[in-house]
Amino acid sequence: MKSMLGKRAVSSFVSLLVLIVLVFFLSRLTGDPAALYLPIDASEAMRENFREINGLNDPVLVQFGHYLSDLVRLDFGDSLRKARPAIDVVLEAFVWTLWLALITMVLVTVAAIVVGALAAFNVGRGFDRVASVFSLIGASAPDFWVAIVGIVLFSVTLGWLPTSGTGTIWHWILPVAVLFIRPFGLILQIVRGSMINALGSAYVKTARAKGVKNRPIIFVHTLRNAMLPVITVIGDQAAALLNGAVVVETIFGFPGVGKLMIDSILQRDFNVILAAIMVTALAIFVMNIVIDIAYALLDPRIRT
Repeated sequence: MKSMLGKRAVSSFVSLLVLIVLVFFLSRLTGDPAALYLPIDASEAMRENFREINGLNDPVLVQFGHYLSDLVRLDFGDSLRKARPAIDVVLEAFVWTLWLALITMVLVTVAAIVVGALAAFNVGRGFDRVASVFSLIGASAPDFWVAIVGIVLFSVTLGWLPTSGTGTIWHWILPVAVLFIRPFGLILQIVRGSMINALGSAYVKTARAKGVKNRPIIFVHTLRNAMLPVITVIGDQAAALLNGAVVVETIFGFPGVGKLMIDSILQRDFNVILAAIMVTALAIFVMNIVIDIAYALLDPRIRT
C-alpha cells in the first residue's frame, strides 16, 4: 500500500505543477491589472510605476521564475485587491467552502446510503420506484436552475429563507439544499445498483438460509461489499464541492473559495487566483489519497 500511495503522491505533484503553469500563463491573458486598480485618468508614468512595484513589467517567463522561487519559500505573494498575503485571503474563504462541503456530504452520504439500501431491498416496489424517480430528477437538475427556483419560491414568494449571507442557520439551508440534490441522486443510484448485485450473491442467500434478519443482511453483510463503487462516486462529488461550488456560492453570495476565484479573475488578482487553485487542488489530491486508503481497508486485495 505504501508503494501505491507513493505513486499517487508523485502523480499528484506532477498534476499540481502542470496546473500551476497553466493557471499562471492563462491568468495573464485576462488583461492589465493597472487598468482596474488605477483611476481612468491615471498617467502612463503612474501605470508603469504600478506595474514595476507589482513585478508586472518583467517578461512573463521572468515573472513565472520569480513566482516559482517565492513558492518554494511558501510565499504566495500579496493580494492586489486587499493588500494582504494571498494565502491568508484564500484560507479564510476555503474554511467556508470546507464547512459547506462537509455538511452537505455528510447529509448526502447518510441519506443516499440508507435510501439506496432500502430501495435495493424493496426493488420493484413502490418505495424503490419513488426513490428511483427522485434520484433521476436530482441527478439531472442543474444547480443554477435549482438555486434560482429555490430563491424565487422560498425567499421571494414565501419569505421563509434569506437569499445570501452566513449569519444564521437559515442562511445555510438553501445553499446546502441546492448542493445536496445532485450528489444525492447520483450516489443513491450507485448504492441501489451495487446493493442489488450484492443481495443476489451466494453469501447473502446463505445468511438468509441461516435465519439472519433483514436489517443485518442489508447494513452488515451486504453494504460493505457494495461500498467500493459508492466510495468512488462520493469522492468525485466531494471533490466537486471542494472545487468551490462556484455557481452556488456566486448565486447565494456565499463567501467561499469558489466565489473568491470568480471575483479574483474579474479583478485580475493573479496571486489570489493561483493561491486558490493550489489550495483547492491540494485538498482534492489529499482527499483522493484518503479514498485510496479507504479502498484498501474495505478490500484487502487492493493493498497488493
